[in-house]
Amino acid sequence: MPPLTRKHYAAYGLICLIWGSTWGAIRLLVRDVPPFRAAAIRFFLAAAILLSIAMARRVTLRMPRRQWRSVFVLGLTMMALPYGLLFWAESRISSSMTAVLFSSCPLFVALFTPCMSHARVPRRAVLAMLVALGAMATLFYTELSISTYVLLGGAAVIAAVISSSWASVFAKRELGGINPLVGTGIQFLVSATVLLTASLALERGRPSDWNPTSVLALAFLTLFGSVVTFSIYYWLLRHMQAYQLSTLNLVMPVVAMAEGALLLRESLPLPMVAAAVLVLLSVATVLRADDEREVSLRFAR
Repeated sequence: MPPLTRKHYAAYGLICLIWGSTWGAIRLLVRDVPPFRAAAIRFFLAAAILLSIAMARRVTLRMPRRQWRSVFVLGLTMMALPYGLLFWAESRISSSMTAVLFSSCPLFVALFTPCMSHARVPRRAVLAMLVALGAMATLFYTELSISTYVLLGGAAVIAAVISSSWASVFAKRELGGINPLVGTGIQFLVSATVLLTASLALERGRPSDWNPTSVLALAFLTLFGSVVTFSIYYWLLRHMQAYQLSTLNLVMPVVAMAEGALLLRESLPLPMVAAAVLVLLSVATVLRADDEREVSLRFAR
């Protein structure tokens, strides 16, 4: 795979900034709207926007049966399950904590990559991610063992990590020929349908308070957190290894922590700050590991 360019790094940075901000927006939204209902509405609106753009551009919806199956699988494993769990978790734990725990995603992606795609993950990248995982494990046991209520929120995030990590490698392998607008739009639609079903079953009778804050949070999550970023994500996935792109989850906690402290007045315990520093250091190692391997291969030729 060719080395990354400035355009790739710029797109990577934009996703980090936007997705790092979505944790706070989710936290604000689930204060007033039940989590599964909020996630379902987010993805229904995002699906409507993307599929409308696809139709306006006359992009064909025809795909081989295998690609349709892949899109439906990703609608469940990349969208419905992880985001349903994340929205639910943020009704129990802080946005900063959710983002920091989700930053363990690259390790699971690195573990799934050799098994599913037979692509080699550089040893240096794996070691760096093990350090990050150790920091996450320490954080999990020191900060989330306060009560069962909080611990279940943390466990939900870890389950979301595993689902999202598997889906990232699956998407890298299966979505090569699918138009990003169509593929992402259908995934959003599948996810929204599943989450709405869950909401009708589990959240019936719970009210929604659509005040200016919750409406603004929903608009941000729909337009920027879904439509813009997932379109860029799937474009980057064509140019980067899945485990490299998963390091987004190592940078986003820093943005989430800063916004959580400044906007939501969330506390920042020392273990959380230390964990964020360790995972940031591992980002540079993981992102450069593959580039360095490409350079050595070119010299070897």
